[in-house]
Amino acid sequence: MEIIIEFGKLLIPALLVLYAMYLTVKNVLNKEIANKEIDLKIKNYETILPLRLQAYERLTLLLERISPNNIMVRLNNPRYTAKEFQILLVKEIRDEFNHNLSQQIYVGEESWALVNKAIEDTISLINQAESSIKEDAKAMDLTKAVFAEILQNETDSISHALSQLKKEVGQFY
Repeated sequence: MEIIIEFGKLLIPALLVLYAMYLTVKNVLNKEIANKEIDLKIKNYETILPLRLQAYERLTLLLERISPNNIMVRLNNPRYTAKEFQILLVKEIRDEFNHNLSQQIYVGEESWALVNKAIEDTISLINQAESSIKEDAKAMDLTKAVFAEILQNETDSISHALSQLKKEVGQFY
C-alpha cells in the first residue's frame, strides 16, 4: 500500500504539470491561430479593397457616360433621324451597362439597385422623348425633347445613384 501512496505522490504532481503544459500549449496555439486569421483578413482586405474601389470608379464612370448631358453630346450626329438616334442611345447605354455588369459583386445591394434604376430611367426618358416628337424628326429634335423631359422630371436617378456610391465608398475611410 505504501508503494501506491509513493507512486501517487509522484504521479499526481506529474499529471498536474502535464495538464498545465497542455493548457499553456493550447493557449499559445489558439493565439497563433487567431493571429493567422487576422493576417489573412488583412491580406484579403488589401486585395479586395482596390477591386471594390475600382468597381465604384467604373460604376461612377458608367453613370457619367450614360448621363443625357454626356451621351447625347458624344453620340450626336445631325445625319441621324430621331428614331436612329434613339436606337443608338439605348444600344450604347445597354452596352455600357453590360460591360460593367460584373461590378455588382463589389458594391452594396442598394447601390446596385440604384444603378439599375438609373439605367432604366435613362432609357425610359429617351423612349418617352422619342415618342413625343414627330416621325420625321432629326436627332437634334430628340435631344431637345430629352432635355425638355429632364426639366419636367423632378427626380434625377443618376445623381441619386452617384450619391449612394459616394456614400458607400465613404464607409471605407
